[in-house]
Amino acid sequence: MKTLRTKAIVLRRTNYSEADRILQLLTPEGRRSVMAKGVRREKSKLAGGIELFAISDVVIGDGKGDLGILTSAQLIIFYRHILEDYDRLQFGYRAVKLVSKASDAVDEPEWFDLLAEVLAALDAITIPSELIETWFLLRYSALLGRELNLELDIDGAPLSAELKYRYDSGEEGLRPLLSGEITSDHIKLLRLIATRSLKVLVQIGGIGEILPECLRVAREHSALE
Repeated sequence: MKTLRTKAIVLRRTNYSEADRILQLLTPEGRRSVMAKGVRREKSKLAGGIELFAISDVVIGDGKGDLGILTSAQLIIFYRHILEDYDRLQFGYRAVKLVSKASDAVDEPEWFDLLAEVLAALDAITIPSELIETWFLLRYSALLGRELNLELDIDGAPLSAELKYRYDSGEEGLRPLLSGEITSDHIKLLRLIATRSLKVLVQIGGIGEILPECLRVAREHSALE
C-alpha cells in the first residue's frame, strides 16, 4: 500500500460509524481527507495524535477514492496555552475555520505554513493577539488573490506620507481623505506586517497605539466584518 508521511494540522473531525472518524487534515502537500478507523475506541493508538491546535506526524495510506486511511498519528507539538485564554481560543477556532473553508476552494500548500505560524503565535502569550490577527488576515486575503495594495491608492497614485487615507471597501483599497484615520505610520506598519514573520514583528516596539486601526483595515479588507 502506498503511504505518505507528513506533518498535519487537524481542521475538522467528524464521527463516523460506531468508532471511526473522518478527518480533514492540512499538510505541507495540501489538504487531505482521511478515515481514522477505531479512533474513538478507548485504547486507540491514533486518538492522541489527532488533537486540535496541534501539529502531528501522520502516515496516510491509500483508501477509496480521495479518502485516505490514517495508519499512524503522533503529536509533534500541542499548543495547550491557546486553551487557557478565551479570546485567543476563539480566534484560533476562527482561523482554523477560515483556512478550512479557503483551502477547500483554493488548495495551496501555503495554507499549512500560515496556520502553523498563527497557532504557534497564539500559544505565545507575549505576542499581542491584535498583531496575530492583523498578520493572519492580510496573508489570508493575499492567498485568496486579494492582496491589499500598500503602494498605490484606489486611483493608482503612489501613497504619500503627506496624506491621510481611509479604507474603501467598495474599491478594496485606500482612498485619500482629509479626515482619514490612516497615516503614514499605519501604512509603514501594514507594510511590515504584510512582509515580515511574526517572530520579527514582535520585536518592533511602539506600535500599540496604531495597531488597532491596522487591524480594522485588515478586517475590512478580508470582508469579515
